[in-house]
Amino acid sequence: MENVQKTIKRLIWVFLGNTIMALGSGVFVIPNGLMTGGSTGLGIAVNHFAGIPIALTVGALNILLFFAGYWILGKTFAFTAMISTFYFPVALAHVQQLVPEAVTSDPMLAAVAGGLLTGLGIGMVIRAGASTGGMDIPPLILKKKIGLPVSVGLYAFDCLILLAQMIFSNLETALYGLVLVLIYTIVIDKVSAIGLTQMQAKIISEKHDEISQAIQTELDRGTTFLAVKGGWKKNDTYAVMVVLSGRELVKLNELVMRYDPNAFMIVSKVNEVRGRGFTMKKKHVPSKQ
Repeated sequence: MENVQKTIKRLIWVFLGNTIMALGSGVFVIPNGLMTGGSTGLGIAVNHFAGIPIALTVGALNILLFFAGYWILGKTFAFTAMISTFYFPVALAHVQQLVPEAVTSDPMLAAVAGGLLTGLGIGMVIRAGASTGGMDIPPLILKKKIGLPVSVGLYAFDCLILLAQMIFSNLETALYGLVLVLIYTIVIDKVSAIGLTQMQAKIISEKHDEISQAIQTELDRGTTFLAVKGGWKKNDTYAVMVVLSGRELVKLNELVMRYDPNAFMIVSKVNEVRGRGFTMKKKHVPSKQ
């Protein structure tokens, strides 16, 4: 039952993410003639030179790449990419029919709004553990075949697609396109990391035992002792390491100062934490006496 609920939740996020992507492209990017990367950008270039509808080009390209991914990357990948591959072109075509004219004629506003919506949509699909299909697939194939990092492949293909559009676009349009790509790239990173970013604290103090126990009982967070050696006095001691949310930092600071006002504390941000208490439910196991 739990697996079914997770699957339904994932499907909802994938459909919603693709719908938001289609809104960003169909309402702001395409009507204003902005340059963009991915399959939509390639569709814009094909539309200019051959007059083929953008949604049709995107759909045909996505289907072709889907089967390539299925053949080379396997069934698991195909399942995650299938919804985006077939649904996004349909959603884009409907958006273009419902909103045939640009909502705004300001290219900068269109680039910002289009970038925000596109990045939000892609980020939601990635958060669901799925793939947006399309031009995500060639970099994944290159990584499997020759070991090329996915990020390098994505940037390379996006640059080629942008260059194809620059042939019939002026410099100002190209710059707006770069702004669009930059915005949705940043938004993708932010959205895909929501809820995963946590704070790590390392506390060096002579009261490490008391501080560790207090963190476990008052903050309900696990702790780890790290053996350290002072650089000045050369004394051996322990540092207490704990991972917690940002809103718990104030409580941690108050707790540490209560036991040792002279404690040395290092706080840093970590991009992702997996394990009990974060991606798994907390389970308290009574200690054996």
